[in-house]
Amino acid sequence: MEDPWADSSVGASQSSVSQTDDAAPASTAPAPSTSSAPSSARPSRLTPRRLVAQPTRLQSVEDDPLGPLGASGPLGGDGSLPLAPPVPPVKEQLPLRTTLAGPGASAKRSGPPDPHRIDDDDAYEQPSGPRHPPPVQPAQPSPVRSTMQPSVSVEQASKPSFHITVGDPHKVGDLTSYHIVYSVRTKTTSKAYKQDEFEVKRRYRDFLWLYNTLHANNPGVVVPPPPEKQAVGRFESNFVESRRAALEKMLNKTAAHPILQNDGDLKLFLESETFNIDVKHKERKEPNLGESKGMLSTLGINVGSTNKFVEQDDWFHDRRVYLDALENQLKALLKALESMVQQRKAMAEAAGDFSASLHALSTVELSPTLSGPLDALSELQITIRDVYERQAQQDVLTFGIIIEEYIRLIGSVKQSFTQRQKAYYSWHTAEQDLQKRKASQDKLLRQGKSQQDRLNQVSAEVADAERKVHQARLLFDDMGRLMHSELDRFEKEKVEDFKSGVETFLEGAVEAQKELIEKWETFLMQLDAEDDETVFYRPPVIQSAGNNRPVGDTAVDRARARIDEDSD
Repeated sequence: MEDPWADSSVGASQSSVSQTDDAAPASTAPAPSTSSAPSSARPSRLTPRRLVAQPTRLQSVEDDPLGPLGASGPLGGDGSLPLAPPVPPVKEQLPLRTTLAGPGASAKRSGPPDPHRIDDDDAYEQPSGPRHPPPVQPAQPSPVRSTMQPSVSVEQASKPSFHITVGDPHKVGDLTSYHIVYSVRTKTTSKAYKQDEFEVKRRYRDFLWLYNTLHANNPGVVVPPPPEKQAVGRFESNFVESRRAALEKMLNKTAAHPILQNDGDLKLFLESETFNIDVKHKERKEPNLGESKGMLSTLGINVGSTNKFVEQDDWFHDRRVYLDALENQLKALLKALESMVQQRKAMAEAAGDFSASLHALSTVELSPTLSGPLDALSELQITIRDVYERQAQQDVLTFGIIIEEYIRLIGSVKQSFTQRQKAYYSWHTAEQDLQKRKASQDKLLRQGKSQQDRLNQVSAEVADAERKVHQARLLFDDMGRLMHSELDRFEKEKVEDFKSGVETFLEGAVEAQKELIEKWETFLMQLDAEDDETVFYRPPVIQSAGNNRPVGDTAVDRARARIDEDSD
């Protein structure tokens, strides 16, 4: 009997129950003729499966009078299993990472070894519930320390860098033309220069030429000024050192300026080996260079005026008042600093005199318990004198040089204000000239066509005057905007420089006081050890062979030896 629920294509594999004898087992029954196809030839998964109803044939059974309905148990009349519909397909359950592994999951999977050891995680038995994530280890600091520099903006990275040092000051020339020559060493990343590192020789008047030229070439720009001239004492070591530091700071600030660093005269100053010849050749080509007219003279406009300038812009008026007050305050501060430096020098001189007196007293004192401390105190006063002198020099080079620099910078700012006033005068002078020419043009127009040639000439002059008025107005406006940015830059640099100067000034004062405290504490510790006479002991002076006096080890002998040293 064939299964009515079987498919037509797989009937051979599903017809395991058929007609057999009572003695023959059910598994050995031959397949009907409809299942002659081999079981290995299965239909494609892409084609749909068709269910075909098979006809049911009832046959009589001799032994059972009720036929096929006479089965009285779980098995049929012939002992075979009862027919049942096929079990519907069940979707295969894939193993999930969050579920517990089955009893057979402990077997190792085949293939290459797992670098993440997933098998070990699956084999780990956990209690009921979802699997918890593994603990996260805290990040450990890297043993390799980063040496990368802090990042900068693209604009700063694109700018060329300059590092200029002014050193090796030495006096050259004969008796009538003595002067100091400095070595100017430059290291730069700018492609405008022939080399990355070079050195030239310059004197003070070359720095002064650079300052005046940059002012003339860049009206409205605050150019860092050089130190002022000094006729008396210009070859003293302290003055030469302070001037060298001021010149070095001037060049570095000039090279760091976004406008001045692109000036051709700065390149000529830093790089030219034949500087004097190049400057003379440049002055012959530009005879008006030394007049400091700059761009105003290129317009053919007279920049001189006898009228008093009245500032129309409140912002510039307030800045001018502020700069005047700041200049007076800095001059008063510089005067107070110079007074303090003179006091330090006076204290150093007094400490030196006090040391000489103590030393003289220790040489005539016969008792070693007193001469030793006196001599040690004399040496301590020599140390105090050196500290005072060094501190006075540091105050001048750290704080005094900044005050002097900004007094000169205020003068440079005022010179920019003067250039702006000249631009204002040139603009109004051009407007007055334009009005005169327009009046002449109107007069000729009223005369008719009889003055046509003169009218054409006057019209050309009017057009030229209008062009000059337009250029002078643009120059005045551009100079005003430029001075806005320059004064903002001046304020920022002033805050940074004074903050750095005050910190250096205070650090130097603290170090000087620490050194004095340490010297005094050492001296007091020696005085406390009164029982030990060897604290202030000095070995005797070995006398020469020509001296027949015996070498002694008493206090008198030591005092006599010191007296002999002083007399020598």
